[in-house]
Amino acid sequence: MHDADVLPGKAPSWCRELLAGSTHFNDLRRGNPKMSPALLSKRLRRLERSGVVQRRVEGTHVSYVLTPSGEELRPAVEALAAWGIRWIGELGEEDLDPHLLLWDMRRTLPLQAWPRGRTVVAFEFDDVPRGAARWWLCISGNQVDVCDVDPGFDVDLTVRIGLRTMVELWRGDRSWQQTLRGELITLTGTSELAHRLPVLLGQMPTAAVPRPG
Repeated sequence: MHDADVLPGKAPSWCRELLAGSTHFNDLRRGNPKMSPALLSKRLRRLERSGVVQRRVEGTHVSYVLTPSGEELRPAVEALAAWGIRWIGELGEEDLDPHLLLWDMRRTLPLQAWPRGRTVVAFEFDDVPRGAARWWLCISGNQVDVCDVDPGFDVDLTVRIGLRTMVELWRGDRSWQQTLRGELITLTGTSELAHRLPVLLGQMPTAAVPRPG
């Protein structure tokens, strides 16, 4: 899926990533998993020529940051995101991507609320083919990593839930209270983490946007 193919109400993926604070090519690539590295490079060069993105080189490190022109896109992107949440209620299969879900969660975790030291949360999506059903969030200080293979650390909490349910929960289509009361989620591991998970994970920033009706 490229920028021309995004669903109504969604900003181009490169724009969301840059506005969310991703500056390195690998992070931009992970936030755009369906875009080839060659196409992403081409898109960044075009944005640089257009004055939307500035490429910075410090030694061997290359980063991409939005210019003032690019930053002016923020209100439009946020308004489009709110419109999409408010009016596009029906989730298609293309919206159910565990990588994009956890990558989005990674951006907004309230790290100050998490325990110091390493915490590993495993997700088991029971409505996803076996090869893509298990994912891990590794939180250590101010670093968060998303893993689709076992990182090799002890798991502090395992979350068993349907991917569609987790996406709806993250979007704010359903509440944590509804999900827990409806027994749509199973938490196994450290009791304190399980109790605090709604606060530790939260929901996406636009989850509070009111829906019609």
